[in-house]
Amino acid sequence: MMSRFLTSAAALALTSGMAAAEFNLTILHTNDIHSRIESINKYDSTCGGEDEAEGKCFGGVARIKTMIDAKRAELADKNVLVMDAGDPFQGSLFYTTYKGAAEAEFMEAIGYDVMAVGNHEFDDGPEGLSHFIDAVSFPVISGNLDLSAEASLTDKVANHVVLEVGGEKVAVISVLATDTVDTSSPGPNVIFQDEIESLKADVAALEAEGIDKIIALTHVGLAKDLEIAAAVPGLDLVVGGHSHTLLSNTSDGAAGAYPTMVGDVPVVQAYAYSKYVGELNVTFDDAGHVTVASGEPILLDASVTPDAAIAARVSEMGAPIEELKQRIVAETSEVVEGSRDICRTGECAMGNLVADAMLDRVKDQGIQIAIQNGGGLRASIDAGQVTMGEVLSVLPFQNTLSTFEVSGQAVIDALENGVSQVEEVKGRFPQVAGLKFTWDPAVAAGEGRISEVLVQEGEAWVPIDTAKMYGMVSNNYVRGGGDGYRMFVDAEKAYDFGPDLADVTAEYLAKVGPYVPYTDGRISKK
Repeated sequence: MMSRFLTSAAALALTSGMAAAEFNLTILHTNDIHSRIESINKYDSTCGGEDEAEGKCFGGVARIKTMIDAKRAELADKNVLVMDAGDPFQGSLFYTTYKGAAEAEFMEAIGYDVMAVGNHEFDDGPEGLSHFIDAVSFPVISGNLDLSAEASLTDKVANHVVLEVGGEKVAVISVLATDTVDTSSPGPNVIFQDEIESLKADVAALEAEGIDKIIALTHVGLAKDLEIAAAVPGLDLVVGGHSHTLLSNTSDGAAGAYPTMVGDVPVVQAYAYSKYVGELNVTFDDAGHVTVASGEPILLDASVTPDAAIAARVSEMGAPIEELKQRIVAETSEVVEGSRDICRTGECAMGNLVADAMLDRVKDQGIQIAIQNGGGLRASIDAGQVTMGEVLSVLPFQNTLSTFEVSGQAVIDALENGVSQVEEVKGRFPQVAGLKFTWDPAVAAGEGRISEVLVQEGEAWVPIDTAKMYGMVSNNYVRGGGDGYRMFVDAEKAYDFGPDLADVTAEYLAKVGPYVPYTDGRISKK
C-alpha cells in the first residue's frame, strides 16, 4: 500500500496499538540513475532508436515507471516502500539542459516515497538541490549534513523521516559521503559530519521514541555501507548507492550476494543508470528485528514495456536536444572503452582519448602534461559513427579546459592523490598524456605509491624534475581541487575558462579520425 509521510513528532503522537507478531515489507529501490532519462545501451550510454526497435535497450524512467506500477499492483495488499539512494542528477543531456527539472518531474511521476541526497545533487551548488526539492512532494533526506548556514536549503532536507506502512512506523535515516566536498560543489556553508556517528545518533533518537524498524538509505558506497551495518547498533537494514555496485544472486558480474548480510543486517544496492529496480523482501519480528531478507534486482530489459505516457513526455522534452545529439562528429574503428571499473583503476582507452585531446588542443601554449580524472568519464563509445550525444554521455559535466603551471613535485603529489583510492574505485584516478608513471599498489596510500614518472621532452621520455615548473592542462573541476587535487588550487598562470571538454574531444576525434582506440602502457603497476 502507499505509505504516508510523517514527521517524527507526528509519528510519536500516534498511539502504538498492538504490534503484529510479524511485519512484512517490500522495498523497491533505485540508485545512481545519473539522468538516464532515456533508455541505455549495453555501455550505459543513451540507446538509439534503432537499438530500441531491435530490443537491445535497458532502463530509462519509462521502464522504471512500468516496473514500479506493476509491482505495486502485484503487491496491492502488501506493504511497499519505493526509495532512491541518491544521484538522479548528472550524466546526460537531460541534466545539462534541464538542470534537475526533468529528474524531478519523472521521479514525482514514478511516485517515490523517499530519496537520499547524493553527492551529484550539489553539482550546481546548493541552489540546484533546493530547486529539485521544491519540485517534488516526497521527502529528500540526509542526516549528516549541517545546513544551518546554507539559506537555500534551510528546512528543506530532512534529517530522517518516519513512514507509516500497514499500521507500523518505519524510520528511514540517511547519510552522504563526506568526500562530497571533493567530488561535487556543496560550497562552504554545507558542513559534513561523520557518517557512522550521525547514524548512531539518529538510531538512538528514534529508539527513544519507540520506533524499532530503522532503515538506512545511504549514498556512501558499498564499502562504507558494510562498515555502517557492522558499527551502528539498532540499524535493521541498509539500502545504498554511490559505488554503482550490482549485488545479485544470479548475475555473473555481481560484486556480492543480494542482500549481502553483515551479521543480521542486510545490505543492498542495485547498480546504476536505471538498469535495475531492486526488490528486497524483509520480515520483522515483534521486536523490530529483521528475521528474513531475500530478493533480487529486476533487470529492466526489452521485456519491460516503457510506460507510454512517460515515454511520450521523454520524447517531448528530448526534442530540443535531439538535433544536437544526432549530429555525427567522427568515426571510431572499435569500441572506446570508458568503463568506470577500468578507467578508475588503470589506463583505459577513453582516458587516453580525452587526455590526448586536451593536450593536443593546448600543446602550442607550452603545455606538456594532461591529467583527466577517471571519474569524469561516464560512458563508453560504440564502434562506428560517433554522435555528439555519445560524446556528451562520456563527458556530461560541461567542464572546461584549464591550463596552469605547477612544479614537478606537485605533479607527483597529484599522481599520488590519483592512485590513493584505487581500492575503492574512486573517480580521482589519473588518466594522462605527455606523461608516463608507474605505481605500486603494495605501498600504503599516500606513502609513495608513485615509483617512476617520465615526462615527454620532444621525442624523448625523461624523469620528471621535482623543482621544474611544467605547463599542465586538466579540467576546471580538477584544477579547482575536485577529487582531492588540492595541489592545483594555487597553481600559477591558471586559466579555467577554456573550451568545453566535450567539444574539445569531439573536434579531436574529427581531426584524427577514423579514430583507433588504444592503450600504450603509459600507466603501469610495479
